[in-house]
Amino acid sequence: MTKDAPMVEEITDFEVLEIALRELAIEKGLFTAEDHRRYTEFAEGMGPTPASRFVAKAWTDPAFKKRALEDPIAASLEVGIDWLNPTGFGTPSDFTALHVLEDRPTLHHVVTCTLCSCYPRPILGNSPEWYRTPNYRRRIVRTPRQVLAEFGLFLSPEVEIRVEDSNSKHRFLVLPVRPAGTEGWSEEQLAAIVTRDCMIGVALPKPGVTTNVARTVHPAAEPLEGHSAGK
Repeated sequence: MTKDAPMVEEITDFEVLEIALRELAIEKGLFTAEDHRRYTEFAEGMGPTPASRFVAKAWTDPAFKKRALEDPIAASLEVGIDWLNPTGFGTPSDFTALHVLEDRPTLHHVVTCTLCSCYPRPILGNSPEWYRTPNYRRRIVRTPRQVLAEFGLFLSPEVEIRVEDSNSKHRFLVLPVRPAGTEGWSEEQLAAIVTRDCMIGVALPKPGVTTNVARTVHPAAEPLEGHSAGK
């Protein structure tokens, strides 16, 4: 007789804390279990489409790009995202400062959250699993070129890499450099190549690439003590 496999292989400290806080909030009447179910379904349905349109519009409309850099919360309304009421049913999720990080040919931004998993969900959807791992959060701030190489992104030494650390009050969205070969493209065509990974900064937009790249693990050139690449 075989022993049944556990429902989950591992539960993290953050998950234990979330369960405890959620159950306490429901017990205290801050929201109901139905409210939580409804919001969970909303969050699971969010995706990066508004952010992709945001970037494509900035590439094609100089006036919008100026607004996007100066007041991205207001500019988000033009792609259908209201940070004051993003759910449409009264749940003020992630209302915080949004900053747009403009890449240049000699400057590349990448975003992390060294504390937990702060992320601009209303406009970019839920964060990918790798974004929340201690492996990514610790290493991207210490050896960013090595970590980006593990995503298949190799930047020349002439390109400066800046790592921005999200927190409870500040969220970041990368505005990549518009790739060559897209002259004359419509906003819709451009939005299709602006993937989630491009807006986190672990990939670059390329004509013909419309999905997030699979993470390829390369041997670590500068492994951290006690760690190896991919672990």
